[in-house]
Amino acid sequence: MRYEVRERLFAVGEDYWIEDEQGHKAYLVDGKAMRLRDTFQLKGPDGRVLIDIHEKMFALRDTMVIERGDEALARIKRKRLSLLRNHYRVELVDGTVLDVSGKILDREFVVEYDGEMLAHISRRWLRVRDTYGVDVIREDADPALLIAVAVCVIHLAEKERGDD
Repeated sequence: MRYEVRERLFAVGEDYWIEDEQGHKAYLVDGKAMRLRDTFQLKGPDGRVLIDIHEKMFALRDTMVIERGDEALARIKRKRLSLLRNHYRVELVDGTVLDVSGKILDREFVVEYDGEMLAHISRRWLRVRDTYGVDVIREDADPALLIAVAVCVIHLAEKERGDD
C-alpha cells in the first residue's frame, strides 16, 4: 500500500494529511506546538490517536520515541553518518531492530528488517512538488508504525542539518 505525504505543510505545530493510493485521507499528522520537546500525533481519519511521537529529553544523541497508547513502541536514533547516506536504528520494545538507510533529506530511503525491505520512501513516484510516498511493501507490516518511523527520521535528519 502506498501513501502520499505532502511535506511542505510539515512543521511542528502544523497538521497535514497523509492519503492512501486511492486519494482517501488515511492519517493525520498533528504537530504539537509550544512544547519543550518536539511532539507529534499520528491520528486516524476519525481523529483517534494511533501513535504518539516525541523527542526523548536528556539523551546524549537526538532520539525520538514512538508510543501506542501509554506504552512505548520504539526508539529511533542516528546509527552512523556517512557522506552519502544516513543510517538510523529503530529499536522496538520487543527487541526487534529495524534499519533505516538512504538519502533521508532527499526523501529516498528504505526501512528494513533483517535485510528485508518493509517500506520504501521516495519522491520519484510523485509529480507534485514537496511530496513523497511511503510504500509499505509487506502486507503484514504496520503502516502507522512505518509512517511514524519515516516522520521521525526526516525530523531528526532535518534537525541535525539545522532546518529546525
